[in-house]
Amino acid sequence: MKRGTMGRATQQAAADAPWQPGRERWAMLAVLCASLLLVALDATILNVALPSLIDDLQPSAIEQLWIIDIYGLVLGGLLVTTGAVSDRYGRKRLFLGGIVIFGLASIVAATANSTWQLIGGRVLLGVGGAMVMPSTLSLIRNIFTNARERARAIGIWAAVAGAGAALGPLIGGVLVEEYGWAAAFWLNVPVVIATFVAGVWLLPEFKDAGHAPLDVPSALLSVVGVVGLAWGIKHIAKGSPGVVDIVVLAVGVLVLVVFARRQLGLPDPLLDVRLFRNRAFTAAALVILMAMLAIGAALFLMSLWLQYVHGYSPSQAGLRTLPAALAVLSGSLLAPVLMDRLGVRALMTLGLGGVVAGFLVLALSPEPTSYGYVAVVLVLLGLGDGLAITTASSVLVSAVPAARAGQAGAVSETSYELGVGLGVALLGSIHGAVYADHMIGQPAQARESIGGAFELAQGGGGQILEIARIAFDDALTTTAFVSAGIVAVVTVLVAWLVPRGFTATSGH
Repeated sequence: MKRGTMGRATQQAAADAPWQPGRERWAMLAVLCASLLLVALDATILNVALPSLIDDLQPSAIEQLWIIDIYGLVLGGLLVTTGAVSDRYGRKRLFLGGIVIFGLASIVAATANSTWQLIGGRVLLGVGGAMVMPSTLSLIRNIFTNARERARAIGIWAAVAGAGAALGPLIGGVLVEEYGWAAAFWLNVPVVIATFVAGVWLLPEFKDAGHAPLDVPSALLSVVGVVGLAWGIKHIAKGSPGVVDIVVLAVGVLVLVVFARRQLGLPDPLLDVRLFRNRAFTAAALVILMAMLAIGAALFLMSLWLQYVHGYSPSQAGLRTLPAALAVLSGSLLAPVLMDRLGVRALMTLGLGGVVAGFLVLALSPEPTSYGYVAVVLVLLGLGDGLAITTASSVLVSAVPAARAGQAGAVSETSYELGVGLGVALLGSIHGAVYADHMIGQPAQARESIGGAFELAQGGGGQILEIARIAFDDALTTTAFVSAGIVAVVTVLVAWLVPRGFTATSGH
């Protein structure tokens, strides 16, 4: 054999050999978690900054909702495609590309002098986040080859994801109060630079050469379907839906059906929809969706409640959401230990049960609602989310071979981001509709949002603000009852779907 041929053969053999983890795997996890923290923070960091942003850019009520949830909708729409890209072309490559886009998008958003530039920056943040998030979970699947160790790594990953979302209001509050709302985006830039450099140095590359080329029609169908579904739900939940809203929702559902049928006919699908025949896999995706829907909506509404109803500053409001972050952290780190003792079904239903209990405490608390009750609600929601999301993520990752880890990451992160986005859109819109109903007879600006009532009050309409605060509290009670009912139904469904004795520690 010629020397050059022998060298190439040796290199190929090394590339095909399974990667052997060393102690550096925990440093790799730290890099992945740092990037995940940024993506998770950006899902909620603007909640507490919204009043400052409203004063500066003067967005309408619908623009306010778009500023908050366009990020999650774009990210959710792209995750199936980016998960497939990571399997085919390299998880490290996609991760690093996403980090760069995320950093550039942060600069676009931070320098925005109009509502639509800010929304555009949030769209680009969603694109970058969609490249980062499935890569983090799929890289964990490849780096941690021991099933029990992988469960611990996923627990840390879930703790960072959940705590990041819960810490968003606190970090956002401090930054907004000291430096203005743009600081919430400038925060990303130095972390992006450090994470990119560390990722280039530390992370190994994983991809599966056995995949067929990316099926572009499937990619387009997945994006259109998910975004159409989310858009339709958002606008119908707002109340008095128009024909366009219903058509968009119907198109989204139809496109997703076409997407699923196309995947069944492909030898190498973008997303193997047959995975959903596994009842535990389907239950896990539902658990993540529901847990993030609950905490995403709760943090959004609580941030507004703390600032507008109780008059706290952004940093004071953020500090009062800290119990949620600490509870998510605790639940996520406890979950790998409890999984071995209680089992997957018990732990996922226990987690969602904690979320139901949190909403019931909020719904049944005497009005006007005091912060003591809210603190209990945040702890219950956080613990429930931590337990449920960590367990469900372990189920999803264990269900696929390492070569297709991007698909597990895509399903997990799609559920995660759609949960946050739909929580704000669906439950936020229900709250807004009930609030507006209680404000009948008041000026249009005050009926549109409590922020509008606050602006009128600054011009001398103090009585309007007091009426708006009562209306906001009443709407919070109604929304909590609705939320508890939705999560309770899903909890029963999850308990039915997951087989008794099912474990998430099997490896492929």
